[in-house]
Amino acid sequence: MAHRDGVAELFAREKFNQVVNLAAQAGVRYSLENPYAYVDSNIIGFVNLLEGCRHHPVKHLVFASSSSVYGLNSKMPFSVHHNVDHPISLYAATKKANELMAHTYAHLYGLPSTGLRFFTVYGPWGRPDMAYFKFTQAILEDLPIEVYNHGRMQRDFTYIDDIIEGVISVLDNPPQPNLTWSSDTPDPSSSPAPYRLYNIGNNHPVELMYFIETLEKALGKQAKKNWLPMQAGDVRATYADIEDL
Repeated sequence: MAHRDGVAELFAREKFNQVVNLAAQAGVRYSLENPYAYVDSNIIGFVNLLEGCRHHPVKHLVFASSSSVYGLNSKMPFSVHHNVDHPISLYAATKKANELMAHTYAHLYGLPSTGLRFFTVYGPWGRPDMAYFKFTQAILEDLPIEVYNHGRMQRDFTYIDDIIEGVISVLDNPPQPNLTWSSDTPDPSSSPAPYRLYNIGNNHPVELMYFIETLEKALGKQAKKNWLPMQAGDVRATYADIEDL
């Protein structure tokens, strides 16, 4: 997506009616090592996408955001009606930036835009750097797994089929301007522009140690654990409020 001319040519050739953007440089920890990869893909690439939608009028843009945008928020469950102004990783900051950029294009050009905050997606064809793949491989190879915050973590694991159902459900329902939106008490989830945000999660956080015990039981092997403090950029828990969706 960071190839501006290539994206423009793609839009001119295909004449898309709807666009679903799931492309991004993902992962919190890698953003500490290679921040420019996130700027190139998630910022520059997303601008190229927005420009394509603008110049070849698209009826609806649906894009992947992330539960990481909740950052230092501690009120649970995480709600799209809460402000998310304190990200703690560059990855989260780029996803928050995507939401703001999409809103700007919805306001300026009337581009209907829906952002979906994914919560710890798992399932077939998942990223190999995700914990369930890394832990499984390490356990099978008798290697230690890295357990951050000494195991005091929770994640709202969301199966890929539920993510797909959420994406498809919103795709044919482009957002309408919220006529009751007030600038005196602004709701971050909607706007007077055609713009909406939703969480897609399981709405059921799982303790990290229970997750590890489940893997051990399925594999018939005990994990060797390397207990570590909280990793920079990580949040202790995620928990999705999915009422709006």
